[in-house]
Amino acid sequence: MANNGNQSTAKNTSKRTKRKKRNRMIIFAVEIVVIALLLGALWMLKDFGTANTPPSGEGQEAGTKGPTILDVDFDEDNLAINDQILEKPEIMEGYWNIALFGVDSRTGELVKGTLSDAIMIASVNLSTGDIKLVSIYRDTYLNLGNDKYGKCNSAYSYGGAEQAIKMLNMNLDMNITEFVTVGFDGLAATIDALGGVWLDVDEEELEHINNYQKTMAEDMQVSYVPVEETGYQLLNGLQATAYCRIRYRTGNDFARAAAQREVLQAIADEAKKADLATLTRVINDVSPYVYTSFSMDEILELAKDAAKYNLVDTTGFPQSDMRGTATLGAKGSCVYAVDLEDNVKWLHEYLFGEVDYEPSDAVKEYSDIIHDFVGQYVEF
Repeated sequence: MANNGNQSTAKNTSKRTKRKKRNRMIIFAVEIVVIALLLGALWMLKDFGTANTPPSGEGQEAGTKGPTILDVDFDEDNLAINDQILEKPEIMEGYWNIALFGVDSRTGELVKGTLSDAIMIASVNLSTGDIKLVSIYRDTYLNLGNDKYGKCNSAYSYGGAEQAIKMLNMNLDMNITEFVTVGFDGLAATIDALGGVWLDVDEEELEHINNYQKTMAEDMQVSYVPVEETGYQLLNGLQATAYCRIRYRTGNDFARAAAQREVLQAIADEAKKADLATLTRVINDVSPYVYTSFSMDEILELAKDAAKYNLVDTTGFPQSDMRGTATLGAKGSCVYAVDLEDNVKWLHEYLFGEVDYEPSDAVKEYSDIIHDFVGQYVEF
């Protein structure tokens, strides 16, 4: 898209405004950052023993055994916020949008080269403290942030968090600049540090949860406690991780993404009840497994006000009535938006209450390209 002088001025003004607001907005986001730090509960590997290894040494500081909290500061000019969004900052005024990535890595490498098997947008309403969470289904066919198209979880593998944020901004008309990425390594210990989480296990899930536990326990060389009955109950870290991993629910990957959000809600509930000492301990314990645009000092400061915020609703994208699944040739089995433009309208109404939102020209272009490609394999 072409840029003119007015667009450049709007972009620079928007950048300065966001920089000025960042420090005071950050105090409103504590729960979502605590949630993000515990994102291990949300990510879900396709296969527990499968991982993609990025270039050696990336994502680690010299002298450490794994990643640490990093205050990553991407150039906002490189995050592909659509010009029409920059020109109208009032569109999402009063909201703070953060990208959450759970990556398919068992080696602690978080920078790139790994698939992001959990992709979420956390949107914080700064005036009410309400938080909404949207899962972007990992197999959704989208522009990958580089005008190439494929399953959206591969954007992180190609270009790390920066490209994955670009993918979200470009396709969804978002203004995301902050992110948190977590591997699964610290999940069980983190949930245990909070005293476990309360989840409702049904008969279908009970059939599989202990098989997943057994596989993980063998791989991690730890023991496990079988879940022996259905119903609402307190699950420990390994049990909750197994609950997240179940692929054989009715609804397949859509249901698993819903289960990931359910665990996020359960973690939020426990985090809200925890005192500052507990939250500080949890954050310190999980920090070796986190790659983020926030510094440790910022995160610890956020933890002081965790009880103020409420995770009020969660959903998935594309919206259930405007999506489909199909094998798209060499791209494999994909989720597709029947109409990306309509899905973006729905998303902005869901997150920001914009009833008459008009998607950008860029989104309309991507929508047409996706529709034409999918139409080769699917009859609309």
